[in-house]
Amino acid sequence: MKRYRSYRLSLGWQILIGLVIGVVFGVIFYKNNTAITAMQNIGTMFINLIQMIVLPIVVSCLTVGIASMGDIKKLGRVGLKTIIYFELMTTIAIALGMIVANMLHPGTLIDIHSLHGSDISQYMATAKTAEHTGIWGTLMGIIPTNIFKSLANGDMMPVIFFSVFFGLGIAAIGEKGQILIDGLNAVAEVMFKVTNWVMHVAPIGVCALIGVALAEMGIGALIPLGYFVAIAYVTMTAFILVVMGIVAKIFGFSIFDLLLVIKDEIVLAFSTASSEAVLPKMIEKMDKFGTSQGIVSFVIPTGYTFNLDGSAIYQSIAALFLAQAYHINLSIGQQITLLVVLMITSKGMAGVPGASFVVLLATISTIGVPVTGLTFIAGIDRIVDMGRTAVNVVGNSLATVVIGKSEKEFDEEKSKKYIASFKKHGVPESAE
Repeated sequence: MKRYRSYRLSLGWQILIGLVIGVVFGVIFYKNNTAITAMQNIGTMFINLIQMIVLPIVVSCLTVGIASMGDIKKLGRVGLKTIIYFELMTTIAIALGMIVANMLHPGTLIDIHSLHGSDISQYMATAKTAEHTGIWGTLMGIIPTNIFKSLANGDMMPVIFFSVFFGLGIAAIGEKGQILIDGLNAVAEVMFKVTNWVMHVAPIGVCALIGVALAEMGIGALIPLGYFVAIAYVTMTAFILVVMGIVAKIFGFSIFDLLLVIKDEIVLAFSTASSEAVLPKMIEKMDKFGTSQGIVSFVIPTGYTFNLDGSAIYQSIAALFLAQAYHINLSIGQQITLLVVLMITSKGMAGVPGASFVVLLATISTIGVPVTGLTFIAGIDRIVDMGRTAVNVVGNSLATVVIGKSEKEFDEEKSKKYIASFKKHGVPESAE
């Protein structure tokens, strides 16, 4: 049995194989409505399986983590540090995207009128809804009037808000609250076990999701915009290796150790273009990586709304790409205004479906780009979305370590052992 298990393919390799098969299916079944429907439904079922376990894990882990903190002043300090860190990183990401777009001019070589437009009506509807809410609506929406309604709707921020106060309440009543802590710990353990079962079908879900994206779009849609896609991916990679690498170095660890530990989650996030697909495993892994459960349970779910580094890079490059394609020359002042607008808009619309595209809809009008310009990049949005989702996941994992170390709630010995198990076995010993 041990001999057989030693030759078992890791989840990351299984997902990569699923991705390759999905590409083949996408090419074979191009515009085949029957195959597209089948793959769409299989992919949706996989995402639904993930969404089924996300909120129970967030509620149980976050409540227990906050209860173990037990100090509202400490929680306030952690919350403030987290928001400031998120804002700094997303601002750097937007600025980097704008610098690259100004240097490489991806839109200059494009004849915008020769491109084929795609339907963006679903994004337009979302943008109109978001416009009515704005930043104040978003802030008001954080406070739930009915926690069960928020759970049913999958609204992450109201659930986080309630779980924080529930955890503080448990801590305040002392020993009487221990039964709730034990119960929620058991819920978390059960949900992590269910997560491991769900991950066994991840390669099938990845295959279906990639297959349906290519079958609907076709490889040909990538060719005219290949330079734009390539620039976006190179910039995202540079952000991880250079910017995040420097941040990791400042806080005394290697970004490559972090990437080694979460490599399977990066591949899964990339393949599915869904951050939620990896949230349960990210919470589990970053706890094992050495950061205290309270920090991990608070930072990661919050980061899914406020720390979207990959999305920030894409939005800034795409905005300047469209401006260049329409031969709109932006002054330094206009570009600084664009940076500020992107910072504000991305926070006001975080968490809505197709958020990155919706942010662009709300932003490009400020620099004189016609909304119709977005129809020309809508077709390849899924391809870029895969990359920006992977960057978002890396950014949130980095944030947990940074905040954990800044609060002196990071176990160096535990981290070294966990990293060593990956270097020795490819997977942690506990997973065998």
